[in-house]
Amino acid sequence: MNRIAEINRETQETQIFINLNVDGTGQAKLTYPIGFMAHMLNTFARHGLFDIEVRAKGDLEVDQHHLVEDTGIVLGQCFSKALGDKRGIRRSGSCLFPMDECLARAAVDFSGRPFLFFDGQLSGAPLLSETENGGKYEFQTDVVEDFFQAFTAAAGCNLHLEIIRGRSDHHKIEALFKAASKALRAACEIDERVKNIIPSTKGSLPGFNLPGVIV
Repeated sequence: MNRIAEINRETQETQIFINLNVDGTGQAKLTYPIGFMAHMLNTFARHGLFDIEVRAKGDLEVDQHHLVEDTGIVLGQCFSKALGDKRGIRRSGSCLFPMDECLARAAVDFSGRPFLFFDGQLSGAPLLSETENGGKYEFQTDVVEDFFQAFTAAAGCNLHLEIIRGRSDHHKIEALFKAASKALRAACEIDERVKNIIPSTKGSLPGFNLPGVIV
């Protein structure tokens, strides 16, 4: 089964290209202007064993919201397109992921009904770092929820993400991405016992395969 999807989305705010191989080995090829978010996408690929290529740019002179949210849209569309009618998948998955002092929990269901529960316990303070040329750089942590909200809407899944405990916002966000990717990996896996069956009593699991999904 070839579960690969490629989507290019261009608006007046962002230009994003993503190629996704659901059955990959965790390789990420990223051209992404927000360093912390690139780190999270690399983490997502590695722990979910998804191969992803991302090329993105956007109106960062406005803020980081548009680019991060639209990345969630395109990545969600890729999952929806790659999974097709979802025949044979396990459909749901969950993960409890520890990262030092932090513990994150994720649960996902590719139900065709988009919904996000998000409790990141984030402080709201930006994460600070320096660029290669010595400039100052801030990551707006509130856009993490925007990313996952956009992802669930475009992928047609419901996703529950929460921090059970933790101190560092960096650890909280990274643990959430790792937990989410492992839960998604489990949900996307083929169950050999029902590999020709759509995992629903309804006989269908509608997705959101069209590139025009707007969040």
